[in-house]
Amino acid sequence: MPAEGTWNLSISTPIGKMKAVVELRCHNGVLIGAAHGDGEEVLLNDVVLEGDRLTWKQTITKTMRLNLVFDVMVDGDTLQGTSKAGRLPSSKVAGERQVISEGQA
Repeated sequence: MPAEGTWNLSISTPIGKMKAVVELRCHNGVLIGAAHGDGEEVLLNDVVLEGDRLTWKQTITKTMRLNLVFDVMVDGDTLQGTSKAGRLPSSKVAGERQVISEGQA
């Protein structure tokens, strides 16, 4: 399943639910992307799609500096999985792809 598109994510962390938007696109055969949330934009690193499994790394600085590793399964226009920050417990991740209607294209 292609992973390209804009994804609205909900991340259930120990300090509450966080929202983020992840944009993925293919550039010269390589999947690249960026994440937006909590007033910052960060580039995604090591984006890999193997079958339906999508993984990437990113570093955030708000509300604290964390190196995150995402591991999710893509199922059509939804995804589910986890985000891990170092030795902290994993956080559940759920997401939906933004669908562009014909009138918006």
